[in-house]
Amino acid sequence: MKKFRYLKNVTTLKLHTDKCIGCGMCEIVCPHTVFKIEERKAKIIDKDACMECGACSKNCPVDAIDVKPGVGCAAYIIQSWFIGDKASCGCCDE
Repeated sequence: MKKFRYLKNVTTLKLHTDKCIGCGMCEIVCPHTVFKIEERKAKIIDKDACMECGACSKNCPVDAIDVKPGVGCAAYIIQSWFIGDKASCGCCDE
């Protein structure tokens, strides 16, 4: 999903390839195609597309992915799809 961008170079997403078993769950559950399995390991192919929803880390059976929801304001992005400019991530006094 190359068109999707919120804030460049701010995501907290980290992949620990030494722990990765190549199960592919991250690739399956990521709504923005951030991951791809190559040579039996996950690889981050589009880090700036990460909206920090946490689906990848919650579904990784070996805890090879860390992400702290909030920095990329996933709540704002999701709300903006439904309610437009009235969306808020709660990190500002609005």
